[in-house]
Amino acid sequence: MNTPRNSPSASTSSYRNAPTRSVSVRGEDFAYRELGPEDGVPLILLIHLAGVLDNWDPRVVDRLAARRRVIAFDNRGVGASSGSTPDTIEAMARDAVLFIRALGFDQVDLLGLSMGGFIAQVIAEEEPRLVRKVILAGTGPAGGPGIDKVPALTIQATLKGALTRQDPKLSLFFTETAGGRRAGRAFLERLKERTHNRDKDISLPSFRAQLKAIKQWGRQAPSVLSNIRQPVLVANGEHDRMVPSQNTLDLAARLPQSELVPLYPDAGHGGIFQYHDAFVTRALEFLES
Repeated sequence: MNTPRNSPSASTSSYRNAPTRSVSVRGEDFAYRELGPEDGVPLILLIHLAGVLDNWDPRVVDRLAARRRVIAFDNRGVGASSGSTPDTIEAMARDAVLFIRALGFDQVDLLGLSMGGFIAQVIAEEEPRLVRKVILAGTGPAGGPGIDKVPALTIQATLKGALTRQDPKLSLFFTETAGGRRAGRAFLERLKERTHNRDKDISLPSFRAQLKAIKQWGRQAPSVLSNIRQPVLVANGEHDRMVPSQNTLDLAARLPQSELVPLYPDAGHGGIFQYHDAFVTRALEFLES
């Protein structure tokens, strides 16, 4: 799996064939993939609940990497990364910071999706000099309405998916309309494009740890978002049933330097995947402004 850091750049690769590398972080190996130009501030991708490297939409990653250095990684104990998965968002954020510093970066941009957005908020607040800009998608603040229900929704969808032989992301990330279903099926097909050196699915103990972390985040006292001073772009679908879309509006209203992407119509938790072209265009404008 390992590819040395001095190996040829993956800048000409697409995400579906980008090599999987690893870096040691306090004795544990963190798996990651990197592509795009080697210069400029890197964009670190922070994945959703149960997500591994192969859960990022290649259309989003490839279009971002056409102009930005992009790095996706597996959280500790997840996928190809070793170690024990933390059961708090704060510990996951500390791991992400250690990973970023292990790669030698002193400034990064963050794109956090869902649980990754929780992690991004903690990093931005606790490491203001490390973080230049932040994109938050399908996420919400600590204590946001409905966030503590994410574990129950996820378990229900997973059990239903097992019975119906349907990927639970179809119902969790997309609306039940004809348009939402089409977008969901197209997204799931894109996730299959990588056929070699695929990542491992999350283990049950790691999944349980993440569920515990999300429930705790949802039951915490509301975050003091005014402490996050970096520019932040906020995006989501109109009908997010996992992290209710009102949380997106709340983030945009409370963050001092936020920009809200109008909520994507007929879209849910996976709105940035359903509207990948529009999202990446807006994200690049934000990052390059």
